[in-house]
This record gives sequence, C-alpha cells and structure tokens, in this order.
Amino acid sequence: MKYLILSDIHGDLFRLKQVLHFFHTNKYDLLIILGDILNYGPRNGIPEGLDAQGIADTLNSLSDKIIAVRGNCDSEVDQMLLNFPMMSDYSLLIVNGKKIFLTHGHIYNPEHLSKLNIDVLCYGHTHLWQLEKKEQLIICNTGSITFPKENKEATFATLDEDNMLRIRNLEGKIIKEINSIC
Repeated sequence: MKYLILSDIHGDLFRLKQVLHFFHTNKYDLLIILGDILNYGPRNGIPEGLDAQGIADTLNSLSDKIIAVRGNCDSEVDQMLLNFPMMSDYSLLIVNGKKIFLTHGHIYNPEHLSKLNIDVLCYGHTHLWQLEKKEQLIICNTGSITFPKENKEATFATLDEDNMLRIRNLEGKIIKEINSIC
C-alpha cells in the first residue's frame, strides 16, 4: 500500500487540492491527516482564504481512505463537519511489521514519546519538516502544507511501496527520504 501523510492544513483548500492532485495522480491508497484540519485560530489569516466547509466537503468525499488524528486546533465542532473520525490523540499503523505512531505533536513528540514500543514517529504541529533516524526510532515531521516556518517550503510525506518514507514539496519533488524498515 501507498500512504500520503500530511499535517496542518488549517483550512486552506487551495493547498489541500494541490496535495490531493498528487494523491490521485500517483494512486495512493490512504490519506493520513495528522491534525489541524479546518481552522487556524483567530490570530491568523490564509492568503487564499479560510474555507473550512470546502475542506470538509473535499475530505468527506474521501472518508473511506482517511486516517486522521486530532490537532491542537481541532475541536468537537470540527468533527461534526467531518465524516471520518479525527478526535483521537494518536493512531497506530502497522506496515511491514513496523509500528508507525501517528499523532499531531502537541502531546506526543520526540521530547515526549508514547510508552508504546514504536519504530516510526509521524507528527506535525511545528510546521517544520524533519526526517531522520535517532537510535532505533525514525522521526518524521511532515511540516505544513499551509504555513511552513523558517522560510521552508510547504511539505507533506509519503510512505511508498518501496518502504521509503519521503518528505515532498507541494509539487511532489522529493526533499529527503529514508528507508522505513531499516
């Protein structure tokens, strides 16, 4: 199976559609969303405009292909618009015998790991992509498709059939990759 992993959409339908174009064109099986789906709070605006309902409608059409977890900007009200569960603090995905811990990053992160014995930590929240192996743990921060920080480009991640975990820009260009089963 092929997985596309993203975080921190924050209501930006324009950027989400760019990522979904890559998802469909490259025939990914599952869309994993690591929180902060519909909103970005009252302090921030989106140049293209916030479109929470458009995000909900677009993602609801893919609800049978989505695994999602709650971000710090997600709420029960957001869940009412979505046809897939997204209120869990984490989810566990098993791929080729490897345990992949999916979370937003505001609760569990490299400084505060789950007590579960995991092989890969996938998170977002910081809006800064990261892909590296520390001891026996692979750490993957997908970055943000909407508000990347430190003048970095907008990013998402993929886990492909060749077991490579990749950070990609919005055009799908590979920025960094690592073997997820090493």
